[in-house]
Amino acid sequence: MDCIVRALRPDDIDRIAAIDRKITGRSRTEWYRNRVARAEGVQLSLCAEQDGLVVGAMLATVQYGEFGVPEPMAILDTVVVDPSLAGQGVGRAMLEQLLGNLRGLRVDRVRTEVNWDERDLMAFLQRSGFAPAPRMVLELSLED
Repeated sequence: MDCIVRALRPDDIDRIAAIDRKITGRSRTEWYRNRVARAEGVQLSLCAEQDGLVVGAMLATVQYGEFGVPEPMAILDTVVVDPSLAGQGVGRAMLEQLLGNLRGLRVDRVRTEVNWDERDLMAFLQRSGFAPAPRMVLELSLED
């Protein structure tokens, strides 16, 4: 797959939200606008472009300490690829660029979370070298 991986720009958000809507069935345009606009840590937001059209995005931040551990870690919180291009190397190209950028920042670990039913995404991450972390995520619902 020939694609260009570049920094995400605010004018890419509508296209990324449209791809996300194809995948999730939900409209999260405002979430993407807020996510890209917020200045939390070092932001590493990338997109993949093919023939001038955005076909994927990968959003991450670098945190310099989490839960009392003072070491830099990247948090990969969004991976979006146009479903019509799944399996064609778009995600791989974005991840390679992201990892190169992180190495340049001397970050040596990336963490992400995946919904249990996102099997294609889990398979992609596993093929890319991700493995279960030695931490367990705990959650408490505050609903009745």
